[in-house]
Parts: sequence; C-alpha cells; structure tokens
Amino acid sequence: MKSLETLFLDLNEIKVIDSSIPYSDYFPLDLSVSNQELSQLNISDSSQFKIYLKNYLFKNKACVAYGGYCEIRSLYKRSTVFNNLNTEERNIHIGLDLWIDAGTSVLAAFDGKVHSFQYNNNLGDYGPTIILEHKLEENVFYTLYGHLSLESIACIKIGDFFEKGQQLATLGNSNVNGDYAPHLHFQIIKNIGDSFGDYPGVCSKTNLKYYLENCPNPNLLLKIY
Repeated sequence: MKSLETLFLDLNEIKVIDSSIPYSDYFPLDLSVSNQELSQLNISDSSQFKIYLKNYLFKNKACVAYGGYCEIRSLYKRSTVFNNLNTEERNIHIGLDLWIDAGTSVLAAFDGKVHSFQYNNNLGDYGPTIILEHKLEENVFYTLYGHLSLESIACIKIGDFFEKGQQLATLGNSNVNGDYAPHLHFQIIKNIGDSFGDYPGVCSKTNLKYYLENCPNPNLLLKIY
C-alpha cells in the first residue's frame, strides 16, 4: 500500500481557503524564535499582531501569509494550554497556518465526512474547530481546520459530507479564535486515536518525532512552496 505522503505527491495542488486567490499572492511568514523582528513586537497581543500582519502583507504585495510547519515559536508562552508546570513545554507547530482576513471561506481539502467539531474556547487554543475524515485508496486520514467562526459549527452534524473544494467554514476573528490574528490552522492527521473536535497542533521536543510522522507537512497537499 502506498503511503499517504507518496499519494499526496501525485496530486495537483489543493486549496483550503478562497480558491480565487492565486498562489502568486501568497507570501511566507516566519514566526519562529529566530525571527529577530518579532522580538521587537508583542505578538501575544492579537491587536498588535493584526497590525503587523496587515503591514507585512501590504509591504510584500500579498493577500495571504503562510508557513509554520515544524516551527519553534515563542508565541505559546502566554497560554497554559501549552505551558504547564507538570509537563514539558509545547512550542513546535505541526500544522500549516494561512493568515488572511476573518470571514474568508475555508474549503474541504478532500471529499470527506465530519468526524467531529468543537469550540476549543481557551486562550491560545483553536477556537471553533472542524475535523474531516477521508479515505484515499486504502488510507484513512483526517484534516483539521482550526480558528474558524462560531457560525461554522452552528449547523453541522457529525457525518455530514463535504466535497473537495466545497466551502466548509469561514475564518473567525480574535474574539472567538483563541485570541489570534485571523488565520486557518490546517493539519493532516493519520491516527487520530480518541481525539474529538481537537488534536494537538503544537508539540514538545520530546514528542516531535511521533508528531512529524503522524502529521505530515500539509504542503505536500497544498503545494504552495
């Protein structure tokens, strides 16, 4: 049986936000601890980060900022979701972020059904979240869409079917999305276990090897870079 990664490589690009925006209007964004520019900015304040992001996109003549897979970030220090005295710090991002305005349409990556959804209402968390279940040849896998609007989960049900490219949701604002500048956290999950409406999108150094295997780089599908 072919691996998911091999199957993904054979596919054409897949878009998970507004399909009318060409990849030529996307620009990379580095939120890692090595970005010295961010050390001058309080990016834990969503209002400040929204201003920074707006200026960043304008300066680079872009509509969407992207990046973040396997990126070590200091952004999560503000939240007990990622920092607990009894556990190792989680600060390595294992999804891919697409930064664009609230209200932007979010699209299903593949034909699939709603596995679960939930409002993860903690500081720094996903906010409204939808997980779809898919099958590609013999591989069952999942895609997670985080930081959505509350309206996105108001009328859906477990088992609802969405076609590839169909609008699944819209992006939420900082009031509901975990207090971030608006963006989509998109993640691929092979083995979801007992998780429901939630799955770690940030891991610790100790667990990195497992999560990189279980959550392949979303760019294998999206083919942005």
